[in-house]
Amino acid sequence: MNPKPSDAANPIDVHVGKMVRARRKALGMSQTELAETLGITFQQVQKYERGSNRISASKLYEAARTMKMEISTFFEGLAPLDGQAVPF
Repeated sequence: MNPKPSDAANPIDVHVGKMVRARRKALGMSQTELAETLGITFQQVQKYERGSNRISASKLYEAARTMKMEISTFFEGLAPLDGQAVPF
């Protein structure tokens, strides 16, 4: 059964989730450790990392702060918008 387009994860959410996962793993941090710093469950971190749930701006900010990285790093590698360079 194919998901309806409205059920499909947004490619940007998937990309950001992959970036969260990559940084978390590079730091040797567990999903539980990240979840505790964000005040959420590890299951929610799993959903963020898969892109099935969007990470809010405030949680993205806290994740970046916790993992000692710039927020713009989460968006690196995304295709430019309308053929224009992404202004990061």
